[in-house]
Amino acid sequence: MPQRAAGSVTLADVAREAGVSLATASRALNGGTRQVRGDLLETVLKVAERLRYTANGPAQAMARGRSNVVGLLVHDIVDPYFCSIASGVMRVAARHRLTVTIASTENQPEKEVEYVATLRGQRASAVILAGSRIEHRTLQRRLTVELTAFEAAGGRAVVIGQNRLPFDTVQLGNRPGAADLAARLTGLGHRSFLVLAGPPALLTSRDRLRGFQDGLGRDGVALTAGRIVHTEFTRDGGYDAMARALDGGFRDGCVFAVNDVMAVGAIAACRDRGLRVPADVAVAGFDDIVTLRDIRPSLTTVRVPIETMGEHALDFVLSERAGSPRVKHVTGEVVLRESTRL
Repeated sequence: MPQRAAGSVTLADVAREAGVSLATASRALNGGTRQVRGDLLETVLKVAERLRYTANGPAQAMARGRSNVVGLLVHDIVDPYFCSIASGVMRVAARHRLTVTIASTENQPEKEVEYVATLRGQRASAVILAGSRIEHRTLQRRLTVELTAFEAAGGRAVVIGQNRLPFDTVQLGNRPGAADLAARLTGLGHRSFLVLAGPPALLTSRDRLRGFQDGLGRDGVALTAGRIVHTEFTRDGGYDAMARALDGGFRDGCVFAVNDVMAVGAIAACRDRGLRVPADVAVAGFDDIVTLRDIRPSLTTVRVPIETMGEHALDFVLSERAGSPRVKHVTGEVVLRESTRL
């Protein structure tokens, strides 16, 4: 099939060229409840890229009458981290009379593809993806195809997280922040460590774990594989992982939970077993979420300008489109509090 101009290729063209049904092509590119077989998925993605599939025919016309809606996609609306990002986005949006709609993927990354497709159909002016990327090449390609279609139809796409997608990105320095935290903790005299890490494929968890190992290495402290516990990136995940570690005999050490909500769960697990923080077990987190002001003992963490990240994302939306994707780097700072040895 001869290559046609971007915007003129239909989903039916992709399906025909790939030798699959229209329904299969739709599921491959837009997501859905039914899985597409690996080889068929790869074929559809390659054809969509080769033909420069960007949306249905009327997409460009629709773009001329886009709504004032900005879609914000988050992993977990209950997590205060994402609430703070939303606050930053909405504060800037209000000044420009934009309406922000929020959708939660419920920690199911494949839902991002579906939500972006929905927002494209609703002619949203922009979409902001907030949260960690995962190590999943096929899913990343599907998301890139859909976001490219969204921008080709006149919208703007911005990412808050890792710089893994070819769109404007607000990138947090997870690895250096965790390294600085580890160095500060060893400087306080801590030598025995346990890391409550998130799922292995989650890049935020991976970056913070590696950064923490980097920081420990500066002072000659090693972290063995047995002292790394992978769990859900949630409060309950932190609680369960801490409970398992305590049941396995962990005592008199310092726990680094790769986000604050996991750290809160870890403190609760210690308390439920009659252990004192930090006298028996020290605990540190990452993010400095707003709800920490109510936690006792106060939590040592890496303070991140979370709301500012949301503001930066919408600033990208409102600015002139650049020739190539831009990256706004954001750094955190270590805050020592009562949950670790002072």
